[in-house]
Amino acid sequence: MKKWVIGSLALAMVAGLVGCSEKNMAAEGGLKTPRLLFDLSKLGYTNPDGMCLYHGHVYINMNNLASGKPSKILRFARDEKLEEVITLPPHPETGIVCALGIVFASDGNLYVCDNQNFADKGLGLSRILRVVMKDGKAERVEVVAKGLNEANGITTFGDTLYIADTNFGTKDPFTSGVCAFKLSELSAEDPVVVKAGMDDPHYIGSFTTTGEWLIGANGISADSDGNVIVCNFGDVVLWKMTFNEDRTVKAFKPWVDCKPAGVESLDGLQFDSKGAFWTADFIGNAIVRIEACCGEVEIVAKNPPGDGSNGQLHAPSECIRRGNKVYVSNISLTFGPHTANPTHTMSVIDL
Repeated sequence: MKKWVIGSLALAMVAGLVGCSEKNMAAEGGLKTPRLLFDLSKLGYTNPDGMCLYHGHVYINMNNLASGKPSKILRFARDEKLEEVITLPPHPETGIVCALGIVFASDGNLYVCDNQNFADKGLGLSRILRVVMKDGKAERVEVVAKGLNEANGITTFGDTLYIADTNFGTKDPFTSGVCAFKLSELSAEDPVVVKAGMDDPHYIGSFTTTGEWLIGANGISADSDGNVIVCNFGDVVLWKMTFNEDRTVKAFKPWVDCKPAGVESLDGLQFDSKGAFWTADFIGNAIVRIEACCGEVEIVAKNPPGDGSNGQLHAPSECIRRGNKVYVSNISLTFGPHTANPTHTMSVIDL
């Protein structure tokens, strides 16, 4: 597959990088107020993160890093009642599982990023897990890919999975990027083994991060046309990957700089049914919408750092829209302006 490697210095040379306009609802006084969806501390879960929609359910990954328990997949329907789907298996070498992004693929199975370095277990140990589903129930979990450095966000289009690997192990410049797997090559009997970086043919695009926060490729999502959008967390820029008819990469370049709208970071990313992307601004403690048609950026909700006990945003890492509601995972980590605390929550924003 054709690969694209573009440094952040190219940003200044890309015409039309910023979308058609920026809208800061904080300045306009039109911010939405999140309310409490789940007090997870009372339910035995911590550190909610990745989400996806499938057959009317919102699926959620409970990372559970703070509790020391294995990550779990949960879901809820429109009645907003949580139910467990499955507990994920620990890594045989580290004894832990540290799940982040999740997505359902065209084969009807759920794919999960197990980011071992997120739990300080080292680079090169991250895995892609497949939760085999049948009639809405999880039958088993299989390891289908190994060797990623920091498997973070995950999305799919057609017969391919696209994963944001947040760290290639370089420092100057700090690089990260995207790897891709065909569903047909993923086997529990013979998992794909990769080595993070553009020398591996599974890696199809990369960029550098030069901002205050050296965190690279993070959230990732595909739009209705099959373009893959990637969050550069630290540079606060969305990158767009476009494809030829055979799904080889046509171009990978900066698309929208979200900083002029007051956004401070780009964490998880989801595409909704109305033609917009939704991202969590972890550093800025905000939820942001970006219109796919023109790149208009809008801060929808934002509040000062706190503990999230009343439903306020508290270190949000992922958000997803279903109907007129946006569900938010507050991952509750000590990083940037945030301090982890015993309160672990999910918020909901009524549009």
